[in-house]
Amino acid sequence: MTIAEELRRERAAARASAGVRDVRELRGIDELDSLDQLDLLDWETDPWDEATEAGSVERLRVQTRSIKWLAFTALILLNALVLLAGAVGWWYLGRINPAGEASEPASFTVQAADTVESISERLENGGWITDAAVFGFYVDRHGGLELTPGYYEIARDDHMGNVLARLRTPPGQTYTKVTLIEGLTVAEMAVRLDNSIVPMSVAGFDAAVANPTITSALRPPGVTSLEGLLFPDTYQVSNAENEGQIISRMIGQMERVANQEDLIAGAQRLGRTPYEILIIASMIEEEASTEDDRLKISRVIHNRLDIDMELAIDAAVRYGTVQQGLDPNTIPFSQQRQTPGPWNTYQNDGLPPTPITNPGRAAIHAALNPAPDPGLGDPICFGLRTADCRYLYYVLADDEGNHVFAATGEQHNANVDAARAAGLLD
Repeated sequence: MTIAEELRRERAAARASAGVRDVRELRGIDELDSLDQLDLLDWETDPWDEATEAGSVERLRVQTRSIKWLAFTALILLNALVLLAGAVGWWYLGRINPAGEASEPASFTVQAADTVESISERLENGGWITDAAVFGFYVDRHGGLELTPGYYEIARDDHMGNVLARLRTPPGQTYTKVTLIEGLTVAEMAVRLDNSIVPMSVAGFDAAVANPTITSALRPPGVTSLEGLLFPDTYQVSNAENEGQIISRMIGQMERVANQEDLIAGAQRLGRTPYEILIIASMIEEEASTEDDRLKISRVIHNRLDIDMELAIDAAVRYGTVQQGLDPNTIPFSQQRQTPGPWNTYQNDGLPPTPITNPGRAAIHAALNPAPDPGLGDPICFGLRTADCRYLYYVLADDEGNHVFAATGEQHNANVDAARAAGLLD
């Protein structure tokens, strides 16, 4: 018998003598008389209570971990895309609807050759919109735009939707492009506008020309005519403009060109007034067809004025005939030349009282910059002193409008005979 068995017997005997039930006869903890008997209760050994070896945990397969990393990466990318989309959207909204208040509407012109791309660039350059590319995209996303030429009133820095709405609305003012070429008289301009623009008429133009409130800074006191003061150019005339407004625009354009050509200082350098230079320019406009001839004819006019010699400008005589209400094409020029009048430069010394047409920039430039006189090496100076060799005469040299110039009457008469023989003169 083992020591443990002996100890159990002794404990059982002690309990029996004390009247305590043998705990071995008890069927469980519920039948114990006291907690003191708990130590006497024999427990059966459960094989699950004793671990014979350490347990192990199965590791996740590599495939499962890859899926988790992919999901994590996708989540990060998704968040980045959301943030990027938000930033782009915020930027896009800022381009569509700029911060701050829109300005007062300003005039914007849509021309016949314009496209959405071309007006987008001009709208951006002019401050109406902030981004031409975004505006083009916005137009495409909102049904496109069919352009109608005309004048539009559009607020700067306004919502692009408002700009688009303005451009879709028929313009309050449509325009007609009309070209007034160099050399037209005031009366001829009136006819051109009457034929080109429905609301305008010759009578309305004549009334506006006679209006004393429409004047020019280049017109001297006492002169009432606007001849020579209306700049010939291509104008876009709106259907809302009247004759007086277009005349004012032409006057303003002539004043701008005069400033660009430095008319006042140039006239003073030549000993003339600005208005006299315009008179000279108007005669050059009618007489010359090429740049070289314009400069030389300018020199002829200045030379003749310097020596008090009649100008003998045929175009001025014909203009005088028109001012008398006659048609110069139905009257022989020899007869016109014999008819007295303020524009008869064969009978009167000096300049005519007004320009005879409306000169362009080239003629004004020539009037301010006459060609130098020929040098002694020039054939027309043969046998003449330097002081006597100057351009004083000219006549047509060919049917292309070129002229031949002379320093003496004899040279000029020879040139006239040659021109008449070639059928260039009446």
